[in-house]
Amino acid sequence: MQSLDRVIIVGAGPIGAVLAYALRQRHIPVCLIEALPEPEIDCRAASCHPPTVAMLDELGLLQDGLDQGLVSPVFHYLDRVSGELVGRFDIREMRQVPSHPYVLQWEQYKIVQTILKRLEGDDGAQVRMSTRVTAIEQTSDRVRAVVSGPDGMEIIEGRYLVGCDGGRSTIRKLAEIGFEGFTWPERFLKVDTRFDFFGLRGDLSNRNYFSDPDEWMNLFKARGPDGDGMWRAVSPTLPEQTDEELLSPDAIEARLQKFCPQPGRYEIVTIALYKVHQRVAATFNKGRVLLAGDAAHVNNPVGGMGMNGGIHDAVNLAEKLEQVWFHGGDAPALFDRYSRQRRKAQTDYVQAQSIQNKNTLGEKDPVARKAKLADIRAASLDPDRHDAFIRRACLIDSMVDADATL
Repeated sequence: MQSLDRVIIVGAGPIGAVLAYALRQRHIPVCLIEALPEPEIDCRAASCHPPTVAMLDELGLLQDGLDQGLVSPVFHYLDRVSGELVGRFDIREMRQVPSHPYVLQWEQYKIVQTILKRLEGDDGAQVRMSTRVTAIEQTSDRVRAVVSGPDGMEIIEGRYLVGCDGGRSTIRKLAEIGFEGFTWPERFLKVDTRFDFFGLRGDLSNRNYFSDPDEWMNLFKARGPDGDGMWRAVSPTLPEQTDEELLSPDAIEARLQKFCPQPGRYEIVTIALYKVHQRVAATFNKGRVLLAGDAAHVNNPVGGMGMNGGIHDAVNLAEKLEQVWFHGGDAPALFDRYSRQRRKAQTDYVQAQSIQNKNTLGEKDPVARKAKLADIRAASLDPDRHDAFIRRACLIDSMVDADATL
C-alpha cells in the first residue's frame, strides 16, 4: 500500500481493533501498531451495552460475541448490609425495547483476538506487534510516526493517526493534549474466580451491584477463557492499605466471604490492584492526530461503560473518516464534530453516571444511603423510571444525544 493511503492506529486493544476493522469494512487501509508482542488477556472490560451490541452486529461480529460471550438482559442492585435485592432491571421489559435487548458479556481480549484473526491475509491491514511509537510529526498532508520495533527504528507514514493506546497514551502526550479530571484516592481490587455464585443465592444475575457503606462490590459473570464461566468481583480499598495487606490470600477470602458467604474457600484465578481515574482529553483531535477509547477518556468501572464509550468513538470516527476518504468531506470540520460528539457523551453521561454509580454504592451517610436505595427500588418498580434508568445506565440516551450534536 502507498504510505499515505492508510490510517495509522496505535494500540491494538478492543478500541484500536474495532476501529481497524470498521475502517477495513469501509475499504480504508490501516496500519495497526501494538507495543505488546501479543494481545493482553485481561477480563477487566467485558460488558457490551445494547447500542454497542448493535454496532457489533453491523460490523458482522455479533455471532462471534454470542458464541464466546454471555447474554445478560437483567442487572440487579443488592444491599450487602440487609441482604435484600433492592432493584431488578430487565432490558427485555422496556416498552421501547432496543433492537438487541441485553448486555453482551464479551471479554475485551476475545474481541481483539476475533478481529485480528479476521484481519489476517487482508492486504489492506498491516498489523505490527512489538512496535512502540516514540515520536510523531505532522505535515500538511501526512503524519509520520517514529517507531521502535523488532527490526530497529523506522518511520511509518499515513494520512491520519489515531491514538487508541490507553489511559497512559503516548500519542496523547506526544500531541500535547491535556487530560482533565482527577484520580480517586482509593485503589480498586479485581478478583477473578471460577466459583459459581448462582449456587449460593437465587437473587443474582450475570450483572450485580452490591451496596455497602464500607466496601461495595460489582459482581459480574463472563464465559472465561475456557467457556466454563469466570466471575469478576471489583471493590474499593482504603488508601492507607498496603499491597501486602490487600493481596494476601486471607484478605481476598474475607472480602468475598463478606458478600457471598460459603463454607469453603474460593478458588482465585487472578487478582489485580489498580488506580482509577475520571479524566477526559481536552480535545479528541489535533490536526491529523485523533484520540479514541481510554486515550481520550477514562472512568471508574461501576456500570461497565469504558469499553462501550471507546467502541462508540471508533464507529463514529470510522464513519467520518469514510466521508473524508471517499466523499470529499471537510476533514477539520468533521473531526471537530467527532470531538464535540464524543466529549459530550463522556462528560454528560459516562463520567457523570459512573461517578454517580460509585457514590451510590458506597454512600456512607445512613440517611442518604437509605434514600438512594429507596430511589433505586422505586425506579425498578415504576415502568417510566425503570426504562429511563436503563436508557442512562446502558448508554442509550448517550448515543442519541451525542449523535444529535452538530
